[in-house]
Amino acid sequence: MKRYVWFAAAAVLALAPSVALGWGNTGHRMIGETAVRALPREVPAFLRTAQAAMDVGEFSREPDRSKGAGKVHDQDRDAAHFVDLEDDGRILGGPRLDDLPDTRADYEAALQAVGQNSWKAGYLPYAIIDRRQQLTLDFAYWRVLKAAEANPKWKSHRAFFAADRKRREAQILQTVGQLSHYIGDGSQPLHVTAHYNGWGDYPNPNGYSKAKLHGPFESELVQASVKPQAVAAKVTPLNVCDCSLEQRTVRYLQATGRLVEPFYAMEKAGGLAPGDPRGTAMATQQIAVGASELRDLIVESWRASASSKVGWKPVAVADVEAGKVDPYPALYGVD
Repeated sequence: MKRYVWFAAAAVLALAPSVALGWGNTGHRMIGETAVRALPREVPAFLRTAQAAMDVGEFSREPDRSKGAGKVHDQDRDAAHFVDLEDDGRILGGPRLDDLPDTRADYEAALQAVGQNSWKAGYLPYAIIDRRQQLTLDFAYWRVLKAAEANPKWKSHRAFFAADRKRREAQILQTVGQLSHYIGDGSQPLHVTAHYNGWGDYPNPNGYSKAKLHGPFESELVQASVKPQAVAAKVTPLNVCDCSLEQRTVRYLQATGRLVEPFYAMEKAGGLAPGDPRGTAMATQQIAVGASELRDLIVESWRASASSKVGWKPVAVADVEAGKVDPYPALYGVD
């Protein structure tokens, strides 16, 4: 991108309302598409097609595209995209990231105890956990529907099972896209820090920039210089964590948080200037980190779904797959 175009775009962003947009359309799309293309064969085939990769890439942008629906909608959802970690590891003086309360209600109470709230501090960890839990349940429903559709004992309801499976596949693509978005936000260093758009009113002994750097880094730079092939080349091998979802989420965001000061040091040294490779390298690396994490969480969700229950009254996935329980009443609904 030519210098005058770069800084003209940055000037427009500086005048715009302060709403973080993750990696921008380009970065979020790359995370979703790259992750789906990296899925192993154990994941259902419908999720490993070229069309699925494209769909997830587009759905990955939806949490940003939905902005502007209305005041209630936006104020409730905007804070899902970030968490304002300060240099001492606390979230605006409240709980530490590595000691998060179990629920958003408890998180809100902990922040209010120090005069803050989750709308100001952000609740990105909970957004990631929420969508990952939803994906596990979506996969559990798919497993049950797939098994029921194939079982000749339950052929009288096969049409319902087949139709509901197709609906669930469409829903899974959307859930993966939503998870992709928040995972992507979590790989962007400026989404996990109180220094989210310039160093701000904090001690600044190294003289880091107070300029609005958020948009120029995650959007203009990415669109101009980050290539899908370079991102795909940096996707890491599958890493299924022997830990809780909450622990994995915290570790992921902590790793991103450790890049905040290196980002500002890079910028101070000229790394975001047009043509300098350092900004592009960091953005490429972190988009690949997001794609790797998304791929891993999809696989973890798939595996966890095998031991889940679905419907009302709940039936175990394992019992349906073993042909022990007809799931139709639980799926169609007995109210």
